[in-house]
Amino acid sequence: MAGFLVGYQDGKVRNCKIVDVNYLKKLDMKVLCPVEDIVESDPEEVNTAMYKMLHELIQEHKTTLIFTNTRSGTESVVFNLKKKFPEFYNGENIMAHHSSLSKELRLEAENKLKDGELKVVVSSTSLELGIDIGFIDLVLLVSSPKSVSRALQRIGRSGHRLHDKSKGRIIVVERDDLVECSLILKNAVEGKIDEIHIPNNCLDVLSQQIYGMSIEGKWDIEEGYNVIKSSYNYRNLSQNDFLSVLSYLAGDYTSLEDRYVYAKIWVDYKEKQFGKRGKLARMLYSTNIGTIPDRSAARVKCDGQVIGRIEEDFMEKLRKGDTFVLGGKIYRFNYARGMMVNVTPSSGPPTIPSWFSEQLPLAFDLAMSIQNFRAIMEQKFNSKKKKKEIVEFIHEYLYVDLNAANSIYSYFREQYIYASIPSARTLLIEYYKGYGGRKFVIFHSLFGRRVNDALSRAVAYLIAEKYKRDVMISVSDNGFYLSSDGKVGGIDVLEELTPDNIEEILIKAIDKTETLAARFRHCAGRSLMILRRYKGNEKSVSRQQVKGKILLKFVKDLDENFSILREARREVIEDYMDVKNAKKVLEMIQDGRMNIKRIDTQIPSPFAFNLVAQSYLDVLKYEERIEFIRRMHQAIIKEIGDEIPE
Repeated sequence: MAGFLVGYQDGKVRNCKIVDVNYLKKLDMKVLCPVEDIVESDPEEVNTAMYKMLHELIQEHKTTLIFTNTRSGTESVVFNLKKKFPEFYNGENIMAHHSSLSKELRLEAENKLKDGELKVVVSSTSLELGIDIGFIDLVLLVSSPKSVSRALQRIGRSGHRLHDKSKGRIIVVERDDLVECSLILKNAVEGKIDEIHIPNNCLDVLSQQIYGMSIEGKWDIEEGYNVIKSSYNYRNLSQNDFLSVLSYLAGDYTSLEDRYVYAKIWVDYKEKQFGKRGKLARMLYSTNIGTIPDRSAARVKCDGQVIGRIEEDFMEKLRKGDTFVLGGKIYRFNYARGMMVNVTPSSGPPTIPSWFSEQLPLAFDLAMSIQNFRAIMEQKFNSKKKKKEIVEFIHEYLYVDLNAANSIYSYFREQYIYASIPSARTLLIEYYKGYGGRKFVIFHSLFGRRVNDALSRAVAYLIAEKYKRDVMISVSDNGFYLSSDGKVGGIDVLEELTPDNIEEILIKAIDKTETLAARFRHCAGRSLMILRRYKGNEKSVSRQQVKGKILLKFVKDLDENFSILREARREVIEDYMDVKNAKKVLEMIQDGRMNIKRIDTQIPSPFAFNLVAQSYLDVLKYEERIEFIRRMHQAIIKEIGDEIPE
């Protein structure tokens, strides 16, 4: 695009040509399904068709990059391509790339990719950002990338030559994924990107910054505060928070010295100045700064014997009484000490699937796009629109082919007839009695897992307070459910939650969890309460975790408003969870934009299939889980009878 503008040079009028260089790359993006009917297809048929599709797409291009959402998924794709097509794929032309591989193997994959020696590379998230990976002409995404920005980032790894398009295909094998990826496609085509979450006023990182400033020289307190506030992330930093961090660093909490946490700066409140303390300040600072915490696997013990290991991310999510699978057996989590987890044998479905810590969370903006689409679909069904008209609408609105449009239509039609369609206007709460009389309350809250984690923990805490009973929770991007052998609150408890009280309730709910303990250890490391390195000696993650728990208990007794404790709580409810958007949901309920509707079902409604099946994923093989969903679907079709066809 070009235009003309009258300008001035040396006092003379002249014409200036404006050139608008559009930086947006052309996008060739599609959503593909390997079978015509996802839910009715045999699991083996779906699996075979998916790898056949992957193989054909790879062979049509020179170099292909495949993204999965988990490390185990990456290994599975590499293994199956080699197994199913041995004449095409071997150790020379296909490689995996993920964070659990050694640095040497990752570099080998990157270098071979740059040199054009690989036909295909399969990655989890490790090749998304910051790596020059040479020319790639196709990116394949196996399952949903969970956000528009992540989809564009991944697909943008292709077509790096001048005038080339970024070419990507998203392959889906589940109906929820089909809807989700169709909305990703729509938003990507229309240029709608998810809002970026930027943490603000992080007091642990602020501690590092103040320490670094004091090493540079003596500072006026007011001047230091203004310099910090000039940063975007700290633009809203209160003076009280700034002074509280100064107070901690200056050693005003003298009892912390009993726990080997010493003053790092001096503060002269009369002269309003601060500066470094001690001759080792520069060494301590340079060897301990950074924001990425040390991580390690935790040992799992049962009856005094080590039975295996779990990742720290997974350990964080465990609460007393949670059950999970390890080595094919189910165990109950009792407690953790340092990086050692104590368990006892258990039975029944696991409450936390073993892959849970690897899952990417659905972006809230994308979730609301799906919710709005649900509301549109409900309106069309209410208006008695014909199938042909609705399918054509889906085809044009979501930019998907007619097969995908038909599948989406059937999915929504089944939910509409059997139950009701939850949407941006209606929060559906489904009461369902499972096998053995166990009661489930399913919240169809499609707001993303981070929001649902906040809502579910707050609701579970209120139930525990009200009924003096613990409940089992299972959370996904599409909703969450509560389960118990006894009475379970639902609507009554949710109505007690408000935008004003949810933060306070969540702070209480996470108080004794491993999540808070782990995050406090991270914050203590960043704020230099725990020195990870000292005079060439390195403190192990296990020792850091033990010290973190000791310090956590100590500072709770010392001062509930201690700056680093508040930061750990903020990190849990704002970064790990999403209390900001949870408040938005509660505001929508409070002001009537979203109403609450209750239904009672004998069979879970179609939109609840994946959520109910989620807890069985570790005790059922993937194929058995698909078969489980198929049987529920057939039971729904039998229940609604002849109402589904038009």
